[in-house]
Amino acid sequence: MRETDLIRVYGIVQGVGFRPFTDRLARRFSLCGSVANKGSYVEIHLQGDSAARREFLIALEKEAPPRSAILRVDVTPVQEPEFDSFRIIESEKECGAIFVSPDIATCPLCKQELFDPANRRYLHPFINCTACGPRLTILEAMPYDRERTTMKEFPMCPECAGEYTSSESRRYDAQPVCCNDCGPELYLVGREERGTEALRVAKESILNGKIIAVKGIGGFHLCCNAFDKEAVMRLRSLKRRPVKPFALMMKDLATIEKHCVISEHLTGLLDGHQKPIILLEKKAQSLLPEELAPGNPKLGCMLPYTPLHLLLFHGEDMPEALVMTSGNVSGAPICRSDEDAVAEISSFCDLILSHSRKILLRADDSVMDTFRGEPYMIRRSRGYAPLPKMLSGNWKGQVLGIGGELKNTFCLGHDSLFYPSPYLGDMEDLRTVNALQESVVRMESLLEIKLQLIACDLHPLYHTTEVAESLGIPLIKIQHHYAHILSCMAENDFSEPVIGVSFDGTGYGSDGTIWGGEILYSSLDGFERVGKISPFLQAGGDASAKEGWRIAVPMIQELFPEHAAEIVEKLNLCTEQERKVLSVMAARRLNTVVSTSSGRLFDAVSAILGICSRSSFEGEAAMKLQFFAESAGTVSVGNLPAPEMQDEVLTMRTDLLVKELIERRLSGESTGILARIFHEKLALMIVETCRILRKRLECNICALSGGVFQNTLLLESVMSRLEQDGFRVLRHHLIPPNDGGIALGQAVAAMKKLNS
Repeated sequence: MRETDLIRVYGIVQGVGFRPFTDRLARRFSLCGSVANKGSYVEIHLQGDSAARREFLIALEKEAPPRSAILRVDVTPVQEPEFDSFRIIESEKECGAIFVSPDIATCPLCKQELFDPANRRYLHPFINCTACGPRLTILEAMPYDRERTTMKEFPMCPECAGEYTSSESRRYDAQPVCCNDCGPELYLVGREERGTEALRVAKESILNGKIIAVKGIGGFHLCCNAFDKEAVMRLRSLKRRPVKPFALMMKDLATIEKHCVISEHLTGLLDGHQKPIILLEKKAQSLLPEELAPGNPKLGCMLPYTPLHLLLFHGEDMPEALVMTSGNVSGAPICRSDEDAVAEISSFCDLILSHSRKILLRADDSVMDTFRGEPYMIRRSRGYAPLPKMLSGNWKGQVLGIGGELKNTFCLGHDSLFYPSPYLGDMEDLRTVNALQESVVRMESLLEIKLQLIACDLHPLYHTTEVAESLGIPLIKIQHHYAHILSCMAENDFSEPVIGVSFDGTGYGSDGTIWGGEILYSSLDGFERVGKISPFLQAGGDASAKEGWRIAVPMIQELFPEHAAEIVEKLNLCTEQERKVLSVMAARRLNTVVSTSSGRLFDAVSAILGICSRSSFEGEAAMKLQFFAESAGTVSVGNLPAPEMQDEVLTMRTDLLVKELIERRLSGESTGILARIFHEKLALMIVETCRILRKRLECNICALSGGVFQNTLLLESVMSRLEQDGFRVLRHHLIPPNDGGIALGQAVAAMKKLNS
């Protein structure tokens, strides 16, 4: 018998052209055998000369398709009958780890064919190949083959079938392959126009200042001409979104470079196969209107990632930048079907451009900032989910982290692999709750996971807890800020104890109060609250999360009891009647809670400094505070109040910092300078507290997590000082620091519980 190797390749090796690549590679080295998807891996039987087999294995990893991600290759010598050739064989299901490819942006070769009049797919809105196209969003079940996708509804024409079965074709075994004759069709919802005529009318509408909805890979966008101020402001009015920045899609890299500051290392990310939205500094000479991102120095930019997007820009008259914002009602998940679009966003637009390829799983656009020249994820979705995080250790079990109430994602864990879902939305909307329930079931099925344990938030009234309880699986509750720290530890594959700095909006504390500015000595086994910011009274319930003056006024009354009314009036925070009402609420503890929320602290300072006292979207006040601070440059911060022990917890005296800011604001000091002082002094307080805790706990590792650390000014100020002081610092990269990342921490806590 000839020598044979049984090779198993684990990772993102399905839906990326791995089997055709393997077939071509085997033929190149004159080897026989077979390759097949096994659901959880690709299996290769490789027979032939030993030197050729060694060369094959080297080339397998070195030359793997650019969209693949090999995590492990196992090679076992076996005795098998002789093969007479090498071939791709029918996929089979086997139990084990599953790797589902995210959706992939249109590749350069398909883009070239799209605009080639001599090509039979000229201007085809659904052109794709083995290196690009929809994946997760059209997948019904694994293994990834056409009959288990929504493309099964479109039988291939003879020409496409020939390419699909030819090892010499770029579309060899490409599951979504189609052409103008056999693929999905464009149409205008509720109108007669179809195909190229539907596209023409949609483009003409954009040129005429209209707003259209466009169905993409993972859902609908709302789209208009980014240079048309009236269209932009009309969209703001219709969507009730007065100042929150709109995402922009720009024609090409040259257009982005024309309007934004873009460093060389970002070009590959912008124009790669994931094509996220990236926050970029807007150039002063850009003609893009201020109305796209009022008061914001950055624009969220992405490049076209589907053939349909590319076709929307095609033509001399079309604008080089389009608003391309998520097609949803605020807080609800992105619309994915015509029925969704008609019911929920038809009042926001003049036209709905849709198509007949079904979307099974929503995938909104991923959004990222940059930090120290690297991606810093804000919203992890299309192009990234559900790429798993692999942890070291011999974990066994199948778990679910149900996620948070805001910016919800969930995370499924199978042994050492943890799969964060695409972004869903805020759970205050029933549609998002329904989407969560449906998506959990679908992802559970795709990944062949049979849940043993679920982890949810400690808050007793979260809708996510209701969803978790409805699944009928054993449930554990994980404190919110501890989950943040666990998510940071997991992303860095770190299992030793850490000093976890968890700063965010609000989370239910284990003592029944509201937490949000916490330092937790954390391990996989649990946590101890060892630090916090100064507690304050948060009056007004949900309204206080949107109106920073409601936080600021009780602070002023506590800090300046003799002169509170005068100070509130001078700072123009509210009316005297409103101040009195808040005073009574705080004194009698009516709709008032004790809080250490750092998010609300930022809101209060923003109001005190006259920057933003009422937010129209989450984080607005804190964002504007950061922008003012960044505009001020370097400042001298002066003396720092030392942390004190309060209730056996080391407390950062942020109350004294607020007092100082109020006094300096009343004396007429610059808003920008005071905003910068707030950031720098808060960072120094965090670092000093960590220094004290390092001695007490004998721990030199810090982990930084929570939505406040989306503020890259604060992150850099804290991180650089900790590093200078000899700490090892763990931070987020491709898992969001905000609530979109806590599901990973919850899932890790559940897996640890199963393995204890």
